[in-house]
Amino acid sequence: MKLHIKNMVCLRCQLSVKTELEKLGIPYTYVKIGEAEIIGEIMPETMEQLQSNLHEVGLSVLTNKKKILVEQITSTIIELVHFTEDQIKVNLSDFLSEKLNYNYTYLANLFSEEKGNTIENFYLTHKIERVKEMIIYEDLNLTEISYRLHFSSVSHLSNQFKKFTGMTPTQYKLLKNKTREPL
Repeated sequence: MKLHIKNMVCLRCQLSVKTELEKLGIPYTYVKIGEAEIIGEIMPETMEQLQSNLHEVGLSVLTNKKKILVEQITSTIIELVHFTEDQIKVNLSDFLSEKLNYNYTYLANLFSEEKGNTIENFYLTHKIERVKEMIIYEDLNLTEISYRLHFSSVSHLSNQFKKFTGMTPTQYKLLKNKTREPL
């Protein structure tokens, strides 16, 4: 049985889910961003306890099919931007359609309806946040960052960065108090 988990966006979230499953004695085969595959069925009272425990750490099990699909879009984009260095071979719309087995127009409309944001804007926002992380924590120049995040050029990265943050990557790098806004 697959559980779809909302707000599960990092390795710490995965660890939290694993911990809660183990605490409740729920056997699982894997836990990855956005989902966990459990073995067998969960009793309703155990599911309630799992929901309660996950809620305490800002997570929740989804049961609504549309919300699950939106969370799958979110998880796919987060994995693509933050945890994968491989470049997708097709454009984002085709990638999401193939991965989730839905028409992109349907995915885009559903995502916009649920999140009040477009898939493309969500994707670019995460790419810019990843650029910020790389500027702050990694010793990479803009050419290397541009290459790793699959921007067409350094100027394209700089233009997108300025559009989203109001400053150039170089100006951001020179800031003394580099704080990032949580997404």
